[in-house]
Amino acid sequence: MQEEIQKVLNRMCDPKEDEAYHFADKLGMMADEETKDHLISLVKGDNWEIAYLACRALSKTQWNEESLDAVFEAIFDKKNKSIQGAFTQILEEFDLAERFVDIFRVYLFGSFKASTLAKDYLDSVEFEITPRTIRKAEKHWNHYLHNPEDEGSLALKKSEVEPMFQELKELFS
Repeated sequence: MQEEIQKVLNRMCDPKEDEAYHFADKLGMMADEETKDHLISLVKGDNWEIAYLACRALSKTQWNEESLDAVFEAIFDKKNKSIQGAFTQILEEFDLAERFVDIFRVYLFGSFKASTLAKDYLDSVEFEITPRTIRKAEKHWNHYLHNPEDEGSLALKKSEVEPMFQELKELFS
């Protein structure tokens, strides 16, 4: 089986391969623990295209939470600032129900594309929300308020975030 996995991995990583997405999906379906660890190391690597394919493969595995940790780490890695949107886009392949705070952070601090995609996730994903989740998100919101990237985005985000927090708090009152 390891030989077959290695062949699929090699095809996924081949820059001349036209069917790389297909091989990423196939690799994810057949991944074992060792393969998962290798894919996570590829996500953290320097080749963003292979990292993206590794994210796609990980989305097909049973290790959703551990895989998401690696994807969010890649999103927030400063070296990936220019390609943050691609890593945020791949999140649509994962179960994000437990990741409200992480998505919220991408919305606040991400590039334009990443922030826009995160806003879509915030609007469409059904998250598991607890009072603790709200407090953690408010902590990031307060940090953003005291360190805005620009005043124009601050006003826009304020008009979107404050009603969202109000609505979330009403769920628990």
